[in-house]
Amino acid sequence: MLTIADVQKRFGDVQALADCSFSVARGRMIGFLGPNGAGKTTTMRAIFGLVELDAGAVLWENQPVGAAERLRFGYMPEERGLYPRMPVGEQVAYFGRLHGLSASAARVATREWLERLDLANRPGAKLEELSHGNQQRAQLAAALVHEPDLLVLDEPFAGLDPVAVQTLAAVLREEAERGAAVLFSSHQLDLVEDLCEDVVIIDHGRIAATGALDELRRRSHRRLMTLQLECAPSGWSPRIPHVELLERRNDYLRLSADRYVDPERVLVAAERAADVIAFSYGPPSLAELFLELVAQ
Repeated sequence: MLTIADVQKRFGDVQALADCSFSVARGRMIGFLGPNGAGKTTTMRAIFGLVELDAGAVLWENQPVGAAERLRFGYMPEERGLYPRMPVGEQVAYFGRLHGLSASAARVATREWLERLDLANRPGAKLEELSHGNQQRAQLAAALVHEPDLLVLDEPFAGLDPVAVQTLAAVLREEAERGAAVLFSSHQLDLVEDLCEDVVIIDHGRIAATGALDELRRRSHRRLMTLQLECAPSGWSPRIPHVELLERRNDYLRLSADRYVDPERVLVAAERAADVIAFSYGPPSLAELFLELVAQ
């Protein structure tokens, strides 16, 4: 298990991290979320010793993380860290050697990962010759070649086409199922919601929420309702206290309500105005929960 324990980091007048604590268990995939500048990348770099913390600790299996532990970690930075003019296969194998694999084991693992990531026909290509998506696949291969116990990825889905997103998502699921602890940041919250059972939300260097996604959604002060009406009066909306119209598209309405508002009141008001074709009620999506937490 990775444990981030009360970490603090200041850059001049900016408090980048303030008493941040969370954990990532083996076999779990955690979405690490926050606005730009919230502290995500600083936290990830601290895990690998690239940022010296002012206070707190980074632990693996309840022990301080040092060079030996980091050899068992895999990292995919947002700013890609591979050599642009070095052949892809050669440098993935090189990273495997850096993480302790023998030359033969590194070659075998490189071949397997390039095949898994649809780069089997490009081992001799220089990184700069690859498309953006294939560069990210190569970077992922370098992070995975040594079968890490912990996988940390900073915005791995940025700029990928749907096929590449599907490939990467499948790899992350497989790594968690293998028993790796997986932590990744992303602004694609719908994707995080599909992939992750747990999330950590950071804002202005402080943890705004951490835990099981379903539980965090249930604890929200807001609830969402959708209505599909037939022949509703123009501009109609339920005029009920603490109910807000978020979106109206023809006869489709999307509403936000305080969690204590009885949804039956909204449904009755709608039935008085028009025929109700569909009605749904539930906790907010991850995107709406995120906005609720970081807007405070």
